[in-house]
Amino acid sequence: MPASDNMTGKQASNKIQAPQGMFDILPEDQPFYKKIYGTGEKISSFYGFKEITPPILESTELFEKGTGETTEIVEKQMYSLKTKGGDSLTMRPEFTPSLARAYLEQGMISLPQPVKMFSFGPVFRHEKPQAGRYRQFHQFNLEAFGSKRPIVEVEIIYVFYNILQALGIKKLIIELNSIGDKECIGDYKKLLVRYLKKNESHLCSDCKRRLKINPLRIMDCKQERCKQIVLGAPQIIDHLCKECHNHFKKVLEFLDELGLPYSLNPCLVRGLDYYTRTVFEIIAEDELGRRLGSLVGGGRYDDLVKLFSRKSVPACGGAGGVERIIAIMKERNLNPGETPEPRVFLAQLGDAAKIKSLKLMEDFRKAGILVAESFDRDSLSAQLKNADKLKVLYSLIIGEEEASRDMIIIRDMINGRQTSVKTDKVVGELKKKLKQQ
Repeated sequence: MPASDNMTGKQASNKIQAPQGMFDILPEDQPFYKKIYGTGEKISSFYGFKEITPPILESTELFEKGTGETTEIVEKQMYSLKTKGGDSLTMRPEFTPSLARAYLEQGMISLPQPVKMFSFGPVFRHEKPQAGRYRQFHQFNLEAFGSKRPIVEVEIIYVFYNILQALGIKKLIIELNSIGDKECIGDYKKLLVRYLKKNESHLCSDCKRRLKINPLRIMDCKQERCKQIVLGAPQIIDHLCKECHNHFKKVLEFLDELGLPYSLNPCLVRGLDYYTRTVFEIIAEDELGRRLGSLVGGGRYDDLVKLFSRKSVPACGGAGGVERIIAIMKERNLNPGETPEPRVFLAQLGDAAKIKSLKLMEDFRKAGILVAESFDRDSLSAQLKNADKLKVLYSLIIGEEEASRDMIIIRDMINGRQTSVKTDKVVGELKKKLKQQ
């Protein structure tokens, strides 16, 4: 991620820069991404989730239908384009509709259910650039298709929780709510609209429009004045049908059995149209219990697959925001792991020595010994100064004479002692020396 979040100003016209809200992942940040992917892959695979990588570009209709035409994502944030053939494509703003499409298209409905998948990669949303919010960012996703049992969403919450714990993020709270299904939510919407209309003059312009087309989305508004109004609204959890009530009760009982910390949030609805029943977020807390922001969000979406086919397939899933997780890791000084440092330096003089050195590096790679070099330098003293800076234990020196005799000088960089060995013996000799360190 960028060292400074300076994305709010216009890009200078005389410079070629990364697009606004997008950034280079620099070498020093790569270990964080690798750590999150590696930890997520290991834990998810243990719980039976298999990796899938959908295309970055999908049919625009997929997200309009799946994510929802009245969502913030579809209305304002999608990067869409027309192909030369006239097709309308969109860079994925999220993974879930793509995986629902893959589940159907690849015939996964005929596999033993539930089908559990995980994904990792970039997503794209044309959001207002601000600190911690990017237009290209990364998500780690878990999805399960083909089970309506509450244990499945509990498993997804549990796996995400364990991934965050394994990354060293210990202070976490799970926020939960149930938004019911289409049958029981109809009456609640009437109550909600009746309440909101009394406060309509105080709603933001977006929520005034949502009141007519999708009033539940007002519960997800980030405007402070709308948040205050929502706090007094009827709670959806009090208007669940018996089946949805019992489902959510079972979810909470399972979480209690697992000893996971959670709290009920009656205003939590998530910002996507496809959610039904359980919705959740996993939030990082500081030492004083103050909430720092959501790291993972998701829920059940039993009606999503039916939008693309006549098949009714219960499903649930969630997504972790990788950049948000990295920000917390950095803030808490959670090291993603040491990057291996070279212990050997290869110094060479002349073309023959350079070719021999290049061949030799492959032998060291196969032996698992990390070697540094400066092929572009001819000065031996400059190369050895570089070896000193890297704090390697040994330097291998191949000059023109050594190249002609098929020999290599091994210099101990601590005491300066030198020995000569045959080229085909040097890897074995270094292995012995490094074991003694």
